[in-house]
Amino acid sequence: MACGVNLWTIPQPKPQSSYSSSSSSLKPPLTSQLSLLFPNFNNSTLSLRFHTTLSRSRLTKSHSPNAPPPHFMVMASTKNPGEALKIMISGAPASGKGTQCELITQKYSLVHVAAGDLLRAEVAAGSDNGRQAKEFMEKGQLVPDEIVVMMVKERLSLPDAEENGWLLDGYPRSLSQATALKKFGFEPDLFILLEVPEDILVERVIGRRLDPVTGKIYHLKYSPPETEEIAARLTQRFDDTEEKVKLRLRTHHQNVEAVLSMFKDITVKIDGNGSKEDVFAQIDGWLTKLLEQRKATSESLAA
Repeated sequence: MACGVNLWTIPQPKPQSSYSSSSSSLKPPLTSQLSLLFPNFNNSTLSLRFHTTLSRSRLTKSHSPNAPPPHFMVMASTKNPGEALKIMISGAPASGKGTQCELITQKYSLVHVAAGDLLRAEVAAGSDNGRQAKEFMEKGQLVPDEIVVMMVKERLSLPDAEENGWLLDGYPRSLSQATALKKFGFEPDLFILLEVPEDILVERVIGRRLDPVTGKIYHLKYSPPETEEIAARLTQRFDDTEEKVKLRLRTHHQNVEAVLSMFKDITVKIDGNGSKEDVFAQIDGWLTKLLEQRKATSESLAA
């Protein structure tokens, strides 16, 4: 099974990354682990398209060719291990998932983990995993799941994620990825699915524009550029067309259905067709309820 994630994504405001550029904490996966998790090596892959202009310019500006692999800063935590939330969130392109991830991490101090971010960091730093992934990307080939799953597994195993909890953004994208994470012992307390009508998603996508100078995202209808000068230089992502976005939506729905089969008992469906505040209020309600249930259970056991 193959599923797609773009290496070049529409940028959205995110919390500060916890990467630093000291020493490597991510190692290539062991052969024995890979054969156990992925018996069909060639059939389980994650697609990342390499945007040659934007991605390479970012790499050159941010990192030297000899830059060390990424290292994750471990933050102190005041939470008890049992209180740490483990959340997965999924949403179609233009569903507002990035905005909700920012709001969730701000309130609950979870470690925000996105597979695409991990890969970009490794490629930029020139780590072993990054060099392997880049070879696939530059050839237009699929990056094997096992590379990405091991990176996600190792990130979720770091002390800050274990102590503060984590928010896994847009991953897993297939049943094989979900199964691999489960074998490593990573299962969510809650699986959040953002639902937005397809016609609204298409309208959101085809109206998006990028300012190549500032990196700011505009929408021709909902958030138009401030000046004609800015409007004249805006660009549109190559696959932000109605035909291509509908194809991406079909792929997304197929992948989500497969993943939901594993998490159906802990899935909550959120109406994403509203303001960011209204959507977050729904998510916040479920997370608050989950914490209250934990507290009640803990008090009951203590009694």
